[in-house]
Amino acid sequence: MAKNNERNLNVTIKNQEDNKDEVVISISAILKNLKRYLAVWIVITIIAGLLTFSFSAIKTFSAKTPAKALVSFTYTGIEKGLDPKGRKFEIETMKNPKVIEKALTEMGMDLKKIEDIRTSLSFDYKIPQEAYDQLTAYNSVMDKATSGSLSAAQAMLDTKYYPTQFTVKFDFGKAGLDRQNGVDFLNTLLKCYGEYFYEEYGFNEPLGTAVKTADYETYDYAQQVDLFRNSLRTVKTYLDNLAKDDTTTFRSSATGYTFSDLSDYAKTITGIDLDRISSYITVNNVTKDKDSTLAYYNYRIENLKRDSDEYSERLEAINNSITSYKKDVIQVFGNGTENTNTESTLHSEQYDSMFRQKTSVESSLAQTKQDINFYTSRRDALQNNKASSKANVDKVEADIADLSKKVEKLVDLTEQTASDYYENVQFANAYNILVPATKSVGAGLSQAASGAVKTIVIVEILIFAVYLAAAFIAALKFENSKKPAKVSADDDDLDDLVDVIEEEAEKAEKQTNAKKNKKK
Repeated sequence: MAKNNERNLNVTIKNQEDNKDEVVISISAILKNLKRYLAVWIVITIIAGLLTFSFSAIKTFSAKTPAKALVSFTYTGIEKGLDPKGRKFEIETMKNPKVIEKALTEMGMDLKKIEDIRTSLSFDYKIPQEAYDQLTAYNSVMDKATSGSLSAAQAMLDTKYYPTQFTVKFDFGKAGLDRQNGVDFLNTLLKCYGEYFYEEYGFNEPLGTAVKTADYETYDYAQQVDLFRNSLRTVKTYLDNLAKDDTTTFRSSATGYTFSDLSDYAKTITGIDLDRISSYITVNNVTKDKDSTLAYYNYRIENLKRDSDEYSERLEAINNSITSYKKDVIQVFGNGTENTNTESTLHSEQYDSMFRQKTSVESSLAQTKQDINFYTSRRDALQNNKASSKANVDKVEADIADLSKKVEKLVDLTEQTASDYYENVQFANAYNILVPATKSVGAGLSQAASGAVKTIVIVEILIFAVYLAAAFIAALKFENSKKPAKVSADDDDLDDLVDVIEEEAEKAEKQTNAKKNKKK
C-alpha cells in the first residue's frame, strides 16, 4: 500500500471552510484516460483534417480563384529599375493592348474582351530577405559613417531595391472566362509578351522599315542621294552603338557578320558608291529641274546654318554649366576624432549627363558644318554649269537603283544580325517564365492544401483541447468516486481504536483495584 502511494502523484483541492470536502485528482489517472481515448482522438483528428481539406478543395475548384504565374527579368539595368533602353521599367507594359490583342488572336477569342482582360491583370513581387536586410541596415551604416567612412554613408543613400521577379495574377472569372481558358490565355499572354519584349528592345524595326521603304524615285537626283546618305548614316550609328554595347564580339550565326563588319560595310557604301554618284551628279549637273534643285540647295543651306547656330549656343550653355556646376557634398558629423575627413563629393548623374550632352552637341555641330560646305559646293557647281545629257541621267538612275539594292541588303543584314544578337546573347535570359500558370488537379490540390492549413490547425487544436478536457474530467470522476469508501474505512478503524483503548483502560483499572485490595 505504501509503495503504491509512493508511485502515484495526487493533487488534493481543499475547501478552507470545511477540511472534510476534498477533491482528489491523480496525474496517473489522467494519463491512463489519455491513453484510453488516444485511438478515438486519432480517428477524429484524421476525419476532421480530411473533411476540412475536402471543404477547402471544393471551395477552391468551385470558386474562380485567379490564375498565377511567375516571371523574371535578368538584363543589365533591371537591378536599377530600368528597361533595356535606360528608361524606368514598368511591369504594367504587359497590359499593353497590342500584347493582349495578339494573345486573343492566337486563342481565337473575341477582341472585345481586351478591356475586360486588361483590368483583370495584376502584379505582385516579394523583396528577398537579403535585400530586406540591406534596406534595414541603417544603424550599422551610420556607425561606420561616424567613424569616418563616407563611402558607408553614400552606400546608405544609394540603398534601394528593385524587383526582378513578378507574380502575374489573372482574374479570369472577372474577365468572363472559365478556368481552363483562363489558364491557357494567361500562358499565351506571357509568351506574346516575350515576343513584344524582344521587338520593343531588340532590332529597331521602325528604323529598318523607314530606310527600306523610302520612295526615292519621286525626288530629284541630288535629293535621292541625300535620302540614302541619311539612311546610311542612321544605320551606321545604330550599328556603332550595338558594337559599343557588345562585349563578346558577337558574330551572327545567321549572317556571319559582326556589328563592326556591317558598320564598315555601311562606311564603304557611303565612301565609294554614294560619294561617286554624288560627285558625278555635281560635276555633270544631273538634275530633273535645275531651278528646283538650286532652290532646294539654298533651303538646305539656310536650315543647316540655323542648326549650326543653335548647336553653337547649346554648346556654350553646356560649357558654362559644367564650369559653374558644383557636385553635391555630404557632411558627416563624427565623434570628435581628429584627422577625420568630414566632407565628400558625391557622384552626380546630372554632372555626367552634361558631359554626354556636350559630346553629342559637338558631334552634331561638326556634322552640320560639313553639310553646309557640301551643299554650298553643290549649289555653286550647278549654277556655273549647264544641264546634263540624257546619257548622264540614265547612268545616274542605274547607279542609284544599284545603290538602293545595296542599302536594302545592308538593312536586312543589320536586322538579322541584331535579332540574332538580342535573342541569343543580349536578351537570352532577359525574360523568363519561371512558373507558368497551370490548371492541373495536382496544382489545385496544392492550392487547396495551402488555403486549408490555417483552418486545419485551428480545428486540430480545438479537438486536442477537447481530448485533454475529456481525459481530465474522466480522471476526476474516477478518483473521487472512491472517496466515500475511503471515508467509511477510516471510521471503522477509528471505532476499533476506541474499543482497544477502552479495553486497555479497563485492564489498567482492574490491575489498580487488585493492588489496592492486596494492601488492605
